[in-house]
Amino acid sequence: MSVKIAKVYHNNFLVGDLSKSGGVYIFQYDEKYLLDESLPSISLTLPKRKEAFISEYLFPFFFGLLAEGDNKELQCRTLKIDENDNFTRLLKTAGKDTIGGVIVKED
Repeated sequence: MSVKIAKVYHNNFLVGDLSKSGGVYIFQYDEKYLLDESLPSISLTLPKRKEAFISEYLFPFFFGLLAEGDNKELQCRTLKIDENDNFTRLLKTAGKDTIGGVIVKED
């Protein structure tokens, strides 16, 4: 079983890890990020907490960083990514210039 891991940043601060293993998505805040009360949660649906978030689907917040329509089609064709592989699309396209200051980089 392969595990894909990404680092999530908000305004250049490491927020946590996003991973996919065996069809399950896991988001875990970084301990240093959690301890800094001045840093916000990255989403209302992913409030700061010590426990990991687990889902069978890519979390809506991260899904919202993905292109849709013609842009999705172009990215998938150019990068040779399966249009249904949302995690790989996120890793390959959300590493810079995203809306809201959150970027996702392959670990």
